[in-house]
Amino acid sequence: MTVPTLARHATVPTPPGPFTVVVDTDADGQDVVIASGWTADVADLLSVVHRSLRPAGSEHVDRLPVLDVVEEFFAGGVDAIDGVVVRQRSGPFLQEAWEVLRTVPAGRPDTYAAFAARCGRPAAVRAAANACARNAAALFVPCHRVLGSDGGLGGFRWGTPVKRSLLDHEAAHAPVAA
Repeated sequence: MTVPTLARHATVPTPPGPFTVVVDTDADGQDVVIASGWTADVADLLSVVHRSLRPAGSEHVDRLPVLDVVEEFFAGGVDAIDGVVVRQRSGPFLQEAWEVLRTVPAGRPDTYAAFAARCGRPAAVRAAANACARNAAALFVPCHRVLGSDGGLGGFRWGTPVKRSLLDHEAAHAPVAA
């Protein structure tokens, strides 16, 4: 078992509201996102980090390099988030589902049913929705790209107005499908 570390966090203003990122450092000294979302209160984020990854605390810093990616995303580079390293932990289905979420293209959201099928378990629509609900790394693991079967927004930890804003932004800036 590893000793909990002290993570770092920073907040940047975005069109939907303040966005905070919590990073830890991996064995190579690289920043790894362990939580992120539309809040200025880091406690809202630390509470959703898996207990095996939860740091002993988090210190506020003025700037993190990953915030450059967030600003690039909101400037129209919606694919900028694709290369951000994220660490989450749970059971095998959730781990795989979070990886699959990262393959849902900007501007082309899935329904929960299509997302479940993309995960290789077409009957597991509730489990797919649960993967979205338990995602601690909002934006970088784009759970906002999954909609209800009726095309409605469904839920979103950070509120449906934030989800709508993200979807509209991506629709306006996503690369044209080949």
